[in-house]
Amino acid sequence: MSTKVNNLLKKKSIPIFVLEKTIFMQHTLQLTLTPEQAATPDKLKAIAAGKLNLASRRITEIQILRKTIDARSRQPKVVMEIRVFVDEKPVLTKPDYICYQDVSDNKEVIIVGAGPAGLFAALRLIELGLRPIILERGKEVSERKRDIAAANRNDSLNPESNYCFGEGGAGTFSDGKLYTRSKKKGNIRRILDIFHLHGAQDEVLYEAHPHIGSDRLPEVIRNMRNTILHSGGEVHFNTRVNGFLLGKDNCVEGVETASGETFRADAVILATGHSARDVYELLHEKNIEIEAKGFAMGVRVEHPQQLIDSIQYHARERDAYLPAAAYSLVAQADGRGVYSFCMCPGGHIVPASTAVGEVVVNGMSSSQRNSPYANSGIVVEIRPEDLEEEWQQYGALAGLRFQQYVEQLAFRNNGGQGLKAPAQRLGDFVYGRLSSDLPECSYLPGLISSPLHFWLPEIIGKRLREGFRAFDRKMHGFVSNEAVVVGVESRSSSPVRIPRDADTGQHIRIRGLFPCGEGAGYAGGITSSAMDGEKTAEKVAEFYS
Repeated sequence: MSTKVNNLLKKKSIPIFVLEKTIFMQHTLQLTLTPEQAATPDKLKAIAAGKLNLASRRITEIQILRKTIDARSRQPKVVMEIRVFVDEKPVLTKPDYICYQDVSDNKEVIIVGAGPAGLFAALRLIELGLRPIILERGKEVSERKRDIAAANRNDSLNPESNYCFGEGGAGTFSDGKLYTRSKKKGNIRRILDIFHLHGAQDEVLYEAHPHIGSDRLPEVIRNMRNTILHSGGEVHFNTRVNGFLLGKDNCVEGVETASGETFRADAVILATGHSARDVYELLHEKNIEIEAKGFAMGVRVEHPQQLIDSIQYHARERDAYLPAAAYSLVAQADGRGVYSFCMCPGGHIVPASTAVGEVVVNGMSSSQRNSPYANSGIVVEIRPEDLEEEWQQYGALAGLRFQQYVEQLAFRNNGGQGLKAPAQRLGDFVYGRLSSDLPECSYLPGLISSPLHFWLPEIIGKRLREGFRAFDRKMHGFVSNEAVVVGVESRSSSPVRIPRDADTGQHIRIRGLFPCGEGAGYAGGITSSAMDGEKTAEKVAEFYS
C-alpha cells in the first residue's frame, strides 16, 4: 500500500464497527478426522485433549482456523487446523484495522453500481475519509426479490431489477461463493472479515471454499448499506447513469442519470458489472476507449446431487456428516479451455436475462445447499480472434454482439415462451441425439426440449462436447442422460475491458474516471471484485490527496 494511503489511515477516525480478534496463548493443531469427528464438538474436544495429553474439561474453547475435505481416498477425511484454549477463556480485543468514520462533511466520490466492487469501494473510501455516493440502477434488495420471484414464475422480466441488476449485483442471488484464485490482487482475509462483520456465518472464515448462500446474502448486503449510510454516505436506487459530465482536458466532473438529475464529483468509480451493456455502448458512442477481451460462454449442466455425491465420495450414499459434493473440472478442446464455473452443489438454476428476447441462465444455492440437484456452468474460452468476420466489424463490441446473438438464439429455440430455457439431456447433447423428454430440473420458469448440439455456434458446441467427454474420463458417470444441459450460460465474464492506467487506476484518457471490478474487465467473481473495489478506492484517495 502506498505511503499516501497509509498517511490517510493515520488520521483520527470514529469507529462504528470493529471485528473481534482472539489474543491469548493457545495451541494450534493440525488434525485429519472422520466427517463425524469433525462435525461433533465433544468428539473434536476429546481428540484435541488426547493430542495435548490433558483432560477434556481443561479445554475452554476450540476455534476452527481452516477446514477442507479430502475425498481422494475411498473414505473421505476432513482436514482441520484448530486453535485450542486451555483453562481460560480467550480474551477479546478490538483491533483498529477496520474502522469506519463519520464522513458526512468530507469530499465526495460517485460510485456507479452497488455490486461487490461498488460496495467494497464505498466501505474502503469511508475508512480513508471520503464520502461515497452510490448510484444503483436497480432496486434495494427486498424489493428486488419481488421482481426475481416474477421471473421465476415466468410472469415478467424487469430490465432494471433482476438476477443481475440491483443491490448487491449479480452475486446477491447467485450463491455468494467467496473462493477466488486471485490471491495476488488483495487481502482475501480482509474481504472475508468484512463479510463476517456484516452478518456472514463463521464458516466463511475457515472453509476452504467459503460461501454465504443466497438466503443469507441479502441481509449481509443490507447491513453493508446501513454501514455506508450510518457513516454519512449516500445510496440511491432506481438511478441509472446514462451520461458522464466532462470538463476541460477530459476531466470528469460527475454523471447524469436517466431522469435528468446530475451528481457532481471530481472522481467517479465505474463499477457497473458485466451485464451493463448500455454502459459499454455509451462509452463506445462517446469515443471513450474500450477494448475487446477474452470471455467464456457455454451451458449450465444439472445432475442429481446423489450422482455427483456417489462419484466424488466413492459411495452409493453420502455420509450424513459430509456436505453436498462439488467438483471443479477443466480440459482442453481444440486449443481452448473448457471448464466448470460457479459450481452449485445442492443448488438451483435461475433465469439471469436482463432484456426481453434473450435467455440466459445462472446458478445459485442456499447456505444449506440442500436441493436434490447439483449444477454448474460449463463454458468455453473465447478469444477475440476466434470470432468470425461478421462479428469483427463491431470492433471492441464484437464479443458483446456475439454474446447477444447467442442469447437471442436461445430465446428463438424456446419457442418464444418468455424465460423458458432450451434444454437437452447431457448424453444426447454429447452424442448428437434429440431428447424426446427431459429429466426433472430445478429451473422454475421451465424447459423446452431443443437440439443444442445442432444450433449452438460451433466454437462453443463442438468444444463443449469434447470437454464433456474429457470430464467423463475424470469423473466416470458424469456424462449421463440423468443430467440435463440448459442454455445458455453467457455471463461468466465480460467481453469488454475498460482500459485503466496501472499506476493511477484512472481511465487511460479520462482523468478522474476509475473503471473497476468485473464489468471493467479486472475481476471475475465476488471476492476478486471486492478486492478490486478496495484497490480502486485507494487509488481515488491518492488522486484526492
